[in-house]
Amino acid sequence: MPHRFPTRGLYAITDGPRDDLVNVVAEAIQGGARLVQYRDKTPDQARRVLEAGALHELCREHGVPLIINDDVALALTIQAEGVHLGEDDDAITDAREALGPDAIIGVSCYDSLERARDLVAAGADYIAFGAFFPSPTKPQARRAALDLLRQSAALRVPRVAIGGITHENGGLLVDAGADYLAAISAVFRADDVRAAAQSFTDLFPANPGLPS
Repeated sequence: MPHRFPTRGLYAITDGPRDDLVNVVAEAIQGGARLVQYRDKTPDQARRVLEAGALHELCREHGVPLIINDDVALALTIQAEGVHLGEDDDAITDAREALGPDAIIGVSCYDSLERARDLVAAGADYIAFGAFFPSPTKPQARRAALDLLRQSAALRVPRVAIGGITHENGGLLVDAGADYLAAISAVFRADDVRAAAQSFTDLFPANPGLPS
């Protein structure tokens, strides 16, 4: 288990441009978010650099790693703690070369244990499976089986569950072995972001045991 990972819990993923982005991420952190990912698919690079930089400053104040979605160059520019890569993004080896040995590099494994094995062997620091439930962010996302979380325990890296997760269904995933529950709309579209984040935090045991 890399020492740079926080304890198990909520992995809060932002939901694109919004005027109150820093404020709502602060609320998510106050609710217990352990990891934050900046996700913005728009082409406005200047705004994205400013937003990601502001979030990084906030996250550093609270000791929460900031992960950049799909953009190694942006992660390098703002000196974020890491990057998350999908199947159409940069290779792990390229990201590692750019960001250095201490960067957190996470990968989407969707519904594939074989992909997870290959990417852990290539140097991934955490693996993400999903969607476990219908996702409002990616309604066409392929579905992952709950057993993937149990079967991937032997890989000895943190496992992230994503896709349609709420505080009502998240307990099933924690019980199956998820180290982090990733949430976008269930947190950032909530009327009370802090309370929504806290509801995820409450799903995790007080003294979790992470892979070693």
